[in-house]
Amino acid sequence: MLFLRTAEDNFMARPFQLPPLPYADNALAPVISAQTIATHYGKHHKTYVETLNKLVAGTEFEGQALEAVIRGTASKTDQTSLFNNAAQTWNHTFYWKCMKAGGGGKPPRAFAERIDGAFGGFDKFRAEWINTAIEQFGSGWAWLVADGDSLAIARTGNAAVPFTMGLTPLLTIDVWEHAYYLDYQNRRTDYVRAVIDKLINWDFAASNFEHAAADHNFVPVMSA
Repeated sequence: MLFLRTAEDNFMARPFQLPPLPYADNALAPVISAQTIATHYGKHHKTYVETLNKLVAGTEFEGQALEAVIRGTASKTDQTSLFNNAAQTWNHTFYWKCMKAGGGGKPPRAFAERIDGAFGGFDKFRAEWINTAIEQFGSGWAWLVADGDSLAIARTGNAAVPFTMGLTPLLTIDVWEHAYYLDYQNRRTDYVRAVIDKLINWDFAASNFEHAAADHNFVPVMSA
């Protein structure tokens, strides 16, 4: 369920909310444990939202949709903290939607054909995404994105978001240590492979790509 802010909501400058998870906190186990979800979602994600509300209050960005706050602060060096917390709020909400219980496997046929065309086959795509995720130095994200009519793999450090770079996010894997350390310790590769093979929500990705193909300015709305 997406939480959209209406014009009336914007006028009232309601604070951003932590959206509910799209599944139970134990739904992704054993790939991602309920303990990790409790810490990652219940503490890290929650803190980003709370800090965002504190930082946005009284600024020119108060009352704007989350995506607008991110775009408006991305290049402002005096708004780095606001950008980081807004972007991390968006990134995490998007990340939760990229997974589902019983996910993984292969994409829907039409989307699978686009992946085959862009990467030379699903196995090559999978290998590139895994390598991109494990080679990200330090904290960050590994993305499947739409670049115009094409598909590409991208990585961003810290809180950076592809849509501020002209790319449309379709899927992501969080490679901040708090996303996997309780379950995998330093075995990032095992975490990344397990998420791709067992949890990825290909229907979500295919839907995002369908919208992106129709509108190259499309951004999945994660406003809370």
